[in-house]
Amino acid sequence: MRVVLASASPRRRALLSGILPQFEVEPSRFEEVSAGLSAYETARRNAVGKARDVAARHKDAVVIGSDTVVSLGGDILGKPKDAADAKRMLRLLSGRTHTVYTGVCLIAGEEHTEVAAADVTFERLSDETIDAYVASGKPLDKAGAYGIQDGYPLVRSYKGSFSCIMGLPVGLLEEMLRAAGVLQSSTEEISC
Repeated sequence: MRVVLASASPRRRALLSGILPQFEVEPSRFEEVSAGLSAYETARRNAVGKARDVAARHKDAVVIGSDTVVSLGGDILGKPKDAADAKRMLRLLSGRTHTVYTGVCLIAGEEHTEVAAADVTFERLSDETIDAYVASGKPLDKAGAYGIQDGYPLVRSYKGSFSCIMGLPVGLLEEMLRAAGVLQSSTEEISC
């Protein structure tokens, strides 16, 4: 059974490879939406849009679409436009708790969509820490201008799935793949 990941994200590829040994990658051309939507609904709709876009070109395949949104006080922090925007977002997140929503849409004959959420609390960040992190280039392609896996002293704590915060909730996706018959049930659990 062919599986196609509708994403160019190297993080999603790495996470998916932990549960599926073989899959194809085709980035979606879907234009992400957020205007007038909650963070939850934005993550959900974008995941569906990405999956449907790629599924239209791969009718014989199982397609996985995903979208991650960072929400602070109801405001959505997407991918930064540039370094100055990344610094602005990191200053907003500094010392505060925000929620990360990751939507997952699986099209395997039928369409199944779920949204995972995790709360993340940032350390109080100095200007030097923010400047060094942004200078690394790592935050420029990530929602909220950070990656929890990047190794910088940004995050004090989190509640929820680490892989959800990275951009693909592995435990949730594994359940969805098993329910769709893509993965066989096993006694081994994959940590997320």
